[in-house]
Amino acid sequence: MTGNQMTAQPQNAVATQQKPVDLLKAVINAPSVQDQFKNALGDHKDAFVASLIDLYTGDKSLQTCKPQAVIMEALRAATLRLPINKALGFAYIVVYNNSVKLPDGTWTKVPTPTFIPGYKGYIQLAMRTGQYRTINADLVYEGELRKVNKLTGEIAFDGEKTSDKVVGYFCYFELLNGFSKTLYMSVEDMAKYAKRYSPSVGKNTTVEMLIAKANDGIVAKKVGWEGNFNDMALKTTLRRLLSKYGYLSVEMQTAMANDAEESEMASRNTMLADNANAQVLDISNTEYEEVDGTNVDRETGEVIQAASTPQGEKSADAPAADATPDY
Repeated sequence: MTGNQMTAQPQNAVATQQKPVDLLKAVINAPSVQDQFKNALGDHKDAFVASLIDLYTGDKSLQTCKPQAVIMEALRAATLRLPINKALGFAYIVVYNNSVKLPDGTWTKVPTPTFIPGYKGYIQLAMRTGQYRTINADLVYEGELRKVNKLTGEIAFDGEKTSDKVVGYFCYFELLNGFSKTLYMSVEDMAKYAKRYSPSVGKNTTVEMLIAKANDGIVAKKVGWEGNFNDMALKTTLRRLLSKYGYLSVEMQTAMANDAEESEMASRNTMLADNANAQVLDISNTEYEEVDGTNVDRETGEVIQAASTPQGEKSADAPAADATPDY
């Protein structure tokens, strides 16, 4: 009988092990966390929390992260009042495997949830300012681009479309005071930009492969340049134009500062390498029921490499951050 009891104990332990979603719910139900969502969303709190739980339940990569860290990134979206439902395309929570240097000098990968605004999110934030008469971003097909005036910045898209081949991307806005601006980027320039600066682009992914994604017609499940190149290209075009010439509200500035794909991630590995675990973003001081628990060019908003690493090169010591392709 003693032997049977000893055999049954580990089975019972497995049976009572908490599921990842239960851990998340335990943290969400903490009064302090509920208050933060309430302050950000008001009466829409419950709907947002429900969407967060659905997102977490259906994403295996998010379940590898600490629930507190996932909630912190969700709160970033909540403060900007951007839904995190992937189907809507306003904002995403993507998991990066960040390289962290341990005290013994070795490196390890830490799954880190990261808030990323979508291009629809940027348009939404711009329209909320009440300063834009119109704002638009779209694909440019072969034959539509007629000329670009480098001196004035004027671009003519009145050519006849000759095929369904995507050759570039544009963003245009006009303010209520009459000021307007347009930015055009070719597919080739966009692919080079993504390859050079984005942490979500794999080492083995070439510029040619990224260019091909602009016209492959495949709707991938994952978020990022290798999942949906055209959406990321539209967002980059929007961000670069608005950050340089647009009217930026506090919300828009916050979104750009928190856009890891465009800014923070370029320097995050350097910060982790230098500081290891010196600073950790979490809500560990929250009381809840225990269940085992770039540098950026300020004028243009473009990412530049950290001073310690020559531009266009990666640190030989620190492994690159990888995006988890689970979406």
